[in-house]
Amino acid sequence: MTRCSLIVIGTELTRGIIADRHGQLVSKEMTHIGVHMSEIVAIPDDGTITNVLKALKKNNDIIIVTGGLGPTQDDMTRKCIADVFSSALVRDEKCFETLVRRVGEEKALGANEKQAYIPQGFTVMENPNGTAPGFYGSDEGTYVFALPGPPREMEPMFYSSVLPKVKELLDMKDGERYEYSSFITAEARLEELTERYAGIDWGTRFQDYKISLYASSDDRRNVEEAIEALAKEVGPYRLVEGDVTALDILIGTVREKGVMIAAAESCTGGLLSSLLTSKPGSSDYFLGSVVSYDPSVKKGVLGVRGETVERYGVVSDECALEMADGVRRITMADYSVSVTGVAGPDESEGKKVGTVSFGFSGKDRSSCSFTLHFTSWGRDSIRRKASVSAMLFLSAYIKGEDVIKMSKEWTNI
Repeated sequence: MTRCSLIVIGTELTRGIIADRHGQLVSKEMTHIGVHMSEIVAIPDDGTITNVLKALKKNNDIIIVTGGLGPTQDDMTRKCIADVFSSALVRDEKCFETLVRRVGEEKALGANEKQAYIPQGFTVMENPNGTAPGFYGSDEGTYVFALPGPPREMEPMFYSSVLPKVKELLDMKDGERYEYSSFITAEARLEELTERYAGIDWGTRFQDYKISLYASSDDRRNVEEAIEALAKEVGPYRLVEGDVTALDILIGTVREKGVMIAAAESCTGGLLSSLLTSKPGSSDYFLGSVVSYDPSVKKGVLGVRGETVERYGVVSDECALEMADGVRRITMADYSVSVTGVAGPDESEGKKVGTVSFGFSGKDRSSCSFTLHFTSWGRDSIRRKASVSAMLFLSAYIKGEDVIKMSKEWTNI
């Protein structure tokens, strides 16, 4: 039996300030390929790793370490691994060159230079999402993999470098791996849906605004048929090929059409606008937004009629439509989207938590609106789902698609 242990480093973890996300991910994937997870150890940034490494090295074939690869004095992982695995710590010139490109030569020669030092004889794992590379190597039959701690850096590296290497060590035949991006569907539900399709090795990686879905198989056609069936089941725009975000999809559409957009928000409280401006060059397509949290702002700024609010409420198709028309009129945008709903934790206007209305207005299209009912996993989950949905539907609306029909085809939300 191949045995593996995970060391998660971070004083914030051991003090309960943040929760560990790596244990479940590593355990699930390792168990799936037949590796026995013997221990998961959380330790602070105080050098404890040396004694823990020595102890785990005696009884494990694989040790995965996350955290402690930064530039500060308490980031001791690389030095401790080098000592325990009988290796000298040397500057990797390729890593240093990458560091210079990212932070500049002056900063690279300061405390950051530490991040370019790798145990001699170890293999570097590139980190496209941060400045600290990972690395792996072996001593006396035990392999150790060192990865950065932040999930947005650790998780891609685990899937792209660690898992394939472990399969190679186990002499496992690894079918070709395909990546897709899933929106709105909960991870547990997505895994249930994929279990229907035999002959494919599925994997998922949760992220705040999407889930990465991985499919490995020797038969690409089998994967394509499964993905086609899954996409049809959950609805349009919900499952796409590649590492793609909802914002990427919308940006691709607005750039292709050469149009400007605007947004009116209520329950999302500015989250949608924050996402729309999160990438450089957003001023090329985004004019602005109105965060109309209170009904008085919806009426006074966006021009929503008082009788609309009184008769239908602020969470309604009618209000969403007038919000979209209002913000497009104010900003003179080509297209606009509005979001108004109940994020929770309490019901509002007699409407359940997760009820969200969307409105769309366009220079060459009739305005329209509809309401969705999201499953609630808390206030933040509703705000994220509403923002992602708004971007996906706006992209479809700009393309001339029937978004009302499209909304009725969405399931598992």
